[in-house]
Amino acid sequence: PGLYLVATPIGNLRDITLRALDTLAAADLILCEDTRTTRRLLDAHGIRARRLDAFHEHNEDGRIRQVLASLEDGRAIALVSDAGTPTISDPGFKLVRAAAQAGYRIVPIPGPSAALSALIMSGLPTDRFLFAGFAPAKSGARRTWYGSLRDVAATLIAYETGPRLAAS
Repeated sequence: PGLYLVATPIGNLRDITLRALDTLAAADLILCEDTRTTRRLLDAHGIRARRLDAFHEHNEDGRIRQVLASLEDGRAIALVSDAGTPTISDPGFKLVRAAAQAGYRIVPIPGPSAALSALIMSGLPTDRFLFAGFAPAKSGARRTWYGSLRDVAATLIAYETGPRLAAS
């Protein structure tokens, strides 16, 4: 029992570890951003989830107490994001913090990470890097944000949406 943070594929459904598949198959509950996306992953690997529930930025605060109660009951709960490592620019860090403060077991199940994939394929130095998360949506705030990173002596990794990529 405990909270399992399970990294999921970024694009290719076969980019998942055997340990992640075992964890998802054994979980009493899988929390995911979009149940349709996670269902496609589970179906591709023949996994029948006992229970699959939405956990996203719009319901995260209200669901934490329910999840902690399930952990108290000795359940194994897997948290996944739609793609990549959960809690990295995705909901979940509040749940992890609450579970840790309550003394529950938290187990990372490593796997794909968009930030690290971008870093290792960039050809830029990998000995020191900063993951800065998503750039702000508004252009003025985005300029200020990028300006605040100007003097960082490391390879910078930022997430950006496709439509805003050229402007960034």
